[in-house]
Amino acid sequence: MINDIFQELPEAFVAGATQEPVSFYFSLGDTKKTVMISPDNCSVSDGKTIDSADCVCKTSPEFFVKIWQDGYRPGMKDFLSGTIKSNNPGSLQTFLKCFGKEG
Repeated sequence: MINDIFQELPEAFVAGATQEPVSFYFSLGDTKKTVMISPDNCSVSDGKTIDSADCVCKTSPEFFVKIWQDGYRPGMKDFLSGTIKSNNPGSLQTFLKCFGKEG
């Protein structure tokens, strides 16, 4: 399921959704993915392929699917409880916007 979502990201990408390149690293249980986004392109790599991503997101695969497929948007309590961890929660909104998922 998680791998399918990441495999479909380049096709789902909305060009122009961001004006600057941005990098994301996702740690979702055993699944680790690096996503590189530019104004006109998206690429996905297995594992951690950059030293320091602009945004790191760590959560369970189930919670990621809830966000991606069910439209759930994490709130402050999700971050405070550790259900989802990120060094840059605002960039997660940018990530969703790049795939037409903004809430």
